Amino acid sequence: MAQMTKDRYEKKQAELDYLINVRRPEVAEHLKEARAFGDISENAEYDAAQNEQAELEASIANLKDELNNAEIVEYGNLVNDAVNIGTTVNLKNITKKKEERFQIVVASDADVFSGRISNESPVGAALIGAKEGEKVEVELPNGNKINYQVLSIEVTENE
Repeated sequence: MAQMTKDRYEKKQAELDYLINVRRPEVAEHLKEARAFGDISENAEYDAAQNEQAELEASIANLKDELNNAEIVEYGNLVNDAVNIGTTVNLKNITKKKEERFQIVVASDADVFSGRISNESPVGAALIGAKEGEKVEVELPNGNKINYQVLSIEVTENE
């Protein structure tokens, strides 16, 4: 089950509606026009229209599947007693002896350059459930380890 914010869910729903209600009729019209060119066995326009239709239908199916399997995460309904999706955590990187700050978000909202890390990333996954004052060891994909201490946890107000 894929986690996403309500905003992202609504955007994907709008995209699906557009594909079904606008693009599908346009592609059907392209197919109709291409068929009018005559022999479809050697009709490049018809082949292109068929490919366009196949890609569109695949996109529609993928979006439907993604939306049907979505779990909506609302960041504003959290408490700050433990690190969770939607919280911002202030950490002491014990390994590097410096302070760091991350917002834990669902994977689709992650942007490491903005300090938004995925709950599925090694650091995010290791921090989930940690409480203020706790120490957490994170094993990175390259085998290195980083040790953090949770200094404070804040509930993120915006998505």
